[in-house]
Amino acid sequence: MDTTDSLITFDHEGICDHCADYFKNVKPRWHPDKESENELRKLAGRIKTAGRGKDFDCIIGMSGGVDSSYLVYLAKEKLRLNPLVFHVDAGWNSQQAVNNIEKIVDKLQLDLFTEVINWEEMRDLQLSYIKSGVPQIDSPQDNAFFATMYKFASENNVKYILTGGNLATECVQVPLEWMWYQTDYTLLDDIHSRFGSIELKQFPRTSILRHKIYLPYVKGVKVIRPLDYVNYVKDEVIQFLIKEFEWQPYPRKHFESRFTKFYESYWLFEKFGFDTRKVYLSNLILSGQLSRDKALMELEELPYDEENIKHDFSYVAKKLGISDKELRTYFEAPNKSYKDYKSQELLYRVGARAMKLAGLTWSIRR
Repeated sequence: MDTTDSLITFDHEGICDHCADYFKNVKPRWHPDKESENELRKLAGRIKTAGRGKDFDCIIGMSGGVDSSYLVYLAKEKLRLNPLVFHVDAGWNSQQAVNNIEKIVDKLQLDLFTEVINWEEMRDLQLSYIKSGVPQIDSPQDNAFFATMYKFASENNVKYILTGGNLATECVQVPLEWMWYQTDYTLLDDIHSRFGSIELKQFPRTSILRHKIYLPYVKGVKVIRPLDYVNYVKDEVIQFLIKEFEWQPYPRKHFESRFTKFYESYWLFEKFGFDTRKVYLSNLILSGQLSRDKALMELEELPYDEENIKHDFSYVAKKLGISDKELRTYFEAPNKSYKDYKSQELLYRVGARAMKLAGLTWSIRR
């Protein structure tokens, strides 16, 4: 990590606050060992009990990426759970993602539920974000993913949601100026009211209060991260998935979505100077899965394929219903941030501080 994160600080030894936070607040409390695996098995027992007599005992959001793919295997084969695999189709799935989901679900003989987001509304909202000039143009997809899964769990009285989030590959926080909170529906509504062209009648929304307070404390829905309880080594998991399921790997994290691939590798990098590889590689360095020297060597290369980026640019423009020239106009327009629009920043700041004081989150960086 470097000063492209404008809030980064360094101590007298040149150690940044991302690392200081990890070693002080995360590593001492994170111990993926035999004891934590036993805790996970006990938790799996409670999940089975809560789901007794039902068609499934938990739901797992699956994108086709490495984390969610391995989680589905872990839940079914190792924990002997009976999960419903939940997938949200926002219109940008790569063929690799579709294939990976089908292979794992079929071989494990699990049920797959797919929620398809209204494409015209998704298209209009994503185009609104692009026109707005903010970095986080992928927020509509993320908001839809969270909102639909939480809604399904609430409506179907599902008490456990299993997620592939994990400290082994996600212990460093993405700077908020790079990717503001996806659940900020005030920001979403303001951007769409200014730049959208159709009414959002079906697009799902969620909020920080809904999934941090209402769902866990009123509806009793618990979000569990099983990968934090096991020794999760990314390269080993990828090789396992390839061998067992003929799973197809992606060049980078989150590239199962064609839009996310374009957004993280090209749009963020060239328009804003934000290189998400710095976050993802820093995670692997801190968890002991990658050397810093190898990470720096990787950063010497561009994050996107120079030969194919023109094709990707045209594909995104066409999918959004605009010309290459129009998309290029938005790319070259002045950069903005969430601070240029209405948002729930105060709520997030106060809520984050309250959670830290209550000990509900380990990280104290933000």
